[in-house]
Amino acid sequence: MRRLLLVASTAVGVLALLPASGAVAVELPLRKAGLWEMKVVSTGSPEMTMQQCTDETTDKDMSTAMSPLAKQICSKQDIQKTATGYVTDSVCGVAGITVKSRAEINGDFNSAYTVKSTSQSEGGMAGAPRDNSSTIEAKWVGACKADQKPGDIIMPGGMKMNIKDMEKLKALIPKK
Repeated sequence: MRRLLLVASTAVGVLALLPASGAVAVELPLRKAGLWEMKVVSTGSPEMTMQQCTDETTDKDMSTAMSPLAKQICSKQDIQKTATGYVTDSVCGVAGITVKSRAEINGDFNSAYTVKSTSQSEGGMAGAPRDNSSTIEAKWVGACKADQKPGDIIMPGGMKMNIKDMEKLKALIPKK
């Protein structure tokens, strides 16, 4: 159950990083095409390393496909450019859980980037963690493997899913 809550919170956090609409003044840069390795360290959870195969179209699609969902569940999504990268502040809610988060994003998006985030949640199950901090260290490792297509995410243990299938998950989010 804790792992499910972590995955749900991470998903809300990822949505919070997406632009709320095409009119956003500041957008995050696209990542270099190829295979990215992402190491995720979160409060109270074991370190998790996953890989994602991406290309320019997939990174753009991720933003435009998930943005309406983020707009639907997030009441606040601010992205600011800083001297060293970007800062995002968001408030998102789903299934009775409200998550306020702040992320600092640094890197060149060609060879590496880092996302340091903190979040506080309200609502949900009693005893569930309320405060969380996580760091994502991403590095470009080369071309995608022959059996991978853009959007593929390889989770710990080898489970593969495609980010383009996330569009189907929108139907699972409870309506307000």
